[in-house]
This record gives sequence, structure tokens and C-alpha cells, in this order.
Amino acid sequence: MSNQVAPTNNRLLAALPRKDREQLLAHCEQIDLVFAEELYLAGDIIPYVYFPTGSFVSLMAPLNSGENLEMGLIGNEGMFGISLMLGVDVAPFHAMVQGAGPALRITATSFLRELEQSPALQLKLKHYLYVSMSQLAQRAVCTRFHLVKERLARWLLMAQDRVQSDSFHATHTLMAHLLGVRRVGITKAANSLQKQKLINYQRGDITILDRVGLEDASCECYRINNETYERILG
Repeated sequence: MSNQVAPTNNRLLAALPRKDREQLLAHCEQIDLVFAEELYLAGDIIPYVYFPTGSFVSLMAPLNSGENLEMGLIGNEGMFGISLMLGVDVAPFHAMVQGAGPALRITATSFLRELEQSPALQLKLKHYLYVSMSQLAQRAVCTRFHLVKERLARWLLMAQDRVQSDSFHATHTLMAHLLGVRRVGITKAANSLQKQKLINYQRGDITILDRVGLEDASCECYRINNETYERILG
């Protein structure tokens, strides 16, 4: 296994005591996640736990129509495979890479062994699980009550946070599927944000031009989720 990636690239790992962090990293390998790569499907046995360091992954709930609705966006602030700590090795969501880049990966078996031996890791991941549950509930509120433009601005901010760059790739069709809206709604919202000179969008390549303006255009869910994370895990 390789632990060449600096632990500070993942905020959960960086928050662990040095001894616990180094023990966990000793069993991790550095990999590169590829855009649109399916890490596992809902119902699959979880083979690995991932700690993104410069990539991000969508957790999506499958619908009867064959489409998926995004339930979470995981980047360097977190991990996926968290259900293992509850004694459940079956994936609740479909995990697909939306932002290519590096990540740390550990086998489920090694992760559970390290979890058993590290009370500090147990506590940190319990806090992370609480944050994930809180954000999932907030996402349900957002989907039900907020306008497409506000939701799109929130998603773009979240993506920027996780990819750690002002530029990334996401098509209108992809964002429509992830947000559970029609493609025309995403096109209209993106055009509006572009006219306000908050973003630049060309053939799926997005550049954030005005971060502060985009935060103003977003619904309050972005701020609430960040505050929850900082309060519990900060």
C-alpha cells in the first residue's frame, strides 16, 4: 500500500490524532478516480472505503424510470463507505465519480480492523455520520422548496469546494439528472447565472467567475450545511 498523499488533503483524516491517522494511512493506497466511473451500485457489497483528496463523487438514489437523484456529494471533506461502521456492508446509494482526481482507498476489511482499534476514528466518524444525516435532511428540504437556479448555484459551490478549482466539467444533462429536474430548467438557470457573470459555461466546461455572487444566488442550504460541518467536525 502507498500513503504518499498528504493527510491534510482530506479533512477527516487531517482531524485525527497523528498516531491514528498514520496507522490508517499505512493501509491505504493512492488511486486516481476517473470521471463517470461507477464505484459501486446501490445494493452492492462495499469492497472499499474511499477518502477523496482531490476528486468528488455523487451518491445517487436509483429511480424506477432508470434515472438517479443525487443524495450527496462527497469530496475531500468526507468519505464514502460510512455504512460499514453501522455493521452494514451493502451500499445504500449508487456511487459515481463526478470530479476526476486522486483519492485514498482502503479495503473494507482493513477499515473495519482499524475502526475497532481506534476510538478516535470511531468518534470522528460518528460525528461525520451525524453531519451526513443532517445534510441529507437539508437536501430533502432543498429539493422540495427551492428554485432550480438556487439549487444549481448550491451544487456548483459544492462542486467547486470539492474539486478545489474554479473550473470543472458538468453537462446540463448530468446536472438535470442529479438535481431531479428537466434539462430545460438547468439550461435556463445556467444561462441566468452566466448573464449575471457569476459563471462561464461552454460545452460542459464550467468556470466560477464570482464566488461571492454565486453564494448570494444560492439557497441558504449551502450555508447551513457548511455551518453544520464546522460545528460538529470543524
